Amino acid sequence: MDVGELLNYQPDRGAKRNREGDGGAAGGDEDTRGGKQHKGLSARARYREAGVGIEGGGEMRDYDDLSTDRKKILEKLMDQDEEEPEAEPVDESSVKKMILTFEKRSYKNQELRIKFPDNPEKFMESELDLNDIIQEMHVIATMPDLYHLLVELNAVHSLLGLLSHENTDVAIAVVDLLQELTDIDTLQESEEGAEVLIDSLLEGQVVALLVQSMERLDEQVKEEADGIYNTLAIVENMAEFRPGLCTEAAQQGLMQWLLKRIKAKMPFDANKLYCSEILAILLQNNDNTRELLGEMDGIDVLLQQLSVFKRHNPSTAEEQEMMENLFDALCSCLMLAANRDRFLKGEGLQLMNLMLREKKMSRCSSMKVLDHGMIGPEGADNCHKFVDILGLRTIFPLFMKTPKKMKKTASSEKEHEEHVCSIIASMLRNLKSQQRSRLLNKFTENDCEKVDRLMEMHFKYLEAVQQADKRIEGEKHEMVRRGEILDDGMEDEFYLRRLDAGLFVLQLICYIMVEISNSGIAQLQQRVHQILNLRGGSVKVVRHIMREYAESIGDGKSEEFKEVERKRIMDLVENF
Repeated sequence: MDVGELLNYQPDRGAKRNREGDGGAAGGDEDTRGGKQHKGLSARARYREAGVGIEGGGEMRDYDDLSTDRKKILEKLMDQDEEEPEAEPVDESSVKKMILTFEKRSYKNQELRIKFPDNPEKFMESELDLNDIIQEMHVIATMPDLYHLLVELNAVHSLLGLLSHENTDVAIAVVDLLQELTDIDTLQESEEGAEVLIDSLLEGQVVALLVQSMERLDEQVKEEADGIYNTLAIVENMAEFRPGLCTEAAQQGLMQWLLKRIKAKMPFDANKLYCSEILAILLQNNDNTRELLGEMDGIDVLLQQLSVFKRHNPSTAEEQEMMENLFDALCSCLMLAANRDRFLKGEGLQLMNLMLREKKMSRCSSMKVLDHGMIGPEGADNCHKFVDILGLRTIFPLFMKTPKKMKKTASSEKEHEEHVCSIIASMLRNLKSQQRSRLLNKFTENDCEKVDRLMEMHFKYLEAVQQADKRIEGEKHEMVRRGEILDDGMEDEFYLRRLDAGLFVLQLICYIMVEISNSGIAQLQQRVHQILNLRGGSVKVVRHIMREYAESIGDGKSEEFKEVERKRIMDLVENF
């Protein structure tokens, strides 16, 4: 049996996947891919250690001899499996020993590769040994308290170095190990060990190295595709443990790689879904990454990818999840004023308007995007453009009647009505001259039917909020009776519960009511007051809701903006 056959030999592990051919040393190399194959590798390592004698001229033997040979080897391996002592307990000394072995094997492999660059047979043995010890090191993930040893003994630095190893199988084995070491549940077991490990990884520019490693992997090969998936898992684990690293990760090439992978013309798969998820995580509450994405023409990439769902629904639940991730990423980006302009130039409004008309699954999310694109003074240009592209014809039918089909998209009626009311409120705030007149005229159409709908929603949400207030008051009395203190934290929690019950939608509805009543169109003001009186409503209640709204306005905005906006709202309320 020649060296190629020896390296290619694997005992039958009951795997369903057929081995592809008996292709010499290269075939052996092929089989070492991914953490999932490590059992085979250690079997081969034990096979070498068993010291089975191999005679030259194996090619001349007939098939029966070869089969007998294989049976003997298999029996020997099985015997050895039975004889193997129980694994020694994982403690500080055994981890130190393991790290030392890893360093030796890593150095030996590097040395042989430099010495015999064109002769794989010379360094293949050391590569298999290296792979075996990397697999053994997975046990360290069960002891996060000992992570400091990985840092102190320089193993983290060595592992990061192996991410650029010539043999991608070794790089993938390292990725599998890092993925397990950074598993979020493990990190939370030992805060101290986790901090030390993450600090060391970031110091070694882990994200940049992971991106370089992904660049050279071929996703047509299953094990390499798994390697990319596990690499993304490392990023997710670290971002969850330390959200502050998102900016650094994005700047180290990750943002660029994600955008490239998302727009690659490849069939939809788990990796594309994961990329969309990581992208949404990077952009969450982070203006630096939003700016970076905008500069990389990321808004156009997101719009191109979403345009597929304009006339077609996602074909699977996973694809639907990816679509939602991309919509979330787009909404995050639009929180940054500079990206609103890019969205406008990239014809994002036209795409969202078409999605609203097409009545597909993307409809609810496209409305959320419009809401983010038009809110606040930065959304003025988008508001004007939306009226110019006949967006009023699209948005008002959705205001008049909440679609029934929303169960499919897991979106609630309240969410839908919140976005519609927010879009109309933004337009009333931002539109000037002719476009504003077109918007107000919509409210006078068909005997003010839109005012009737607005007032219907007002009483619906007023009732829901009043019920929530009643429950909260009851709880407060109960707490006072028990002698508990109502601190700021509890007050915030109660306020959030009121918002959940529909307070924010009610505030938007009341804002639209006072805006149209102050528009100078007597017909609208009369209709609002007529319905209020008819249904026992009160101007006082509306004023109280608007004062509360004015107090909470402009989170994250400058003090000057808050003051101007509060004054503007209070003036509207006084004239109501």
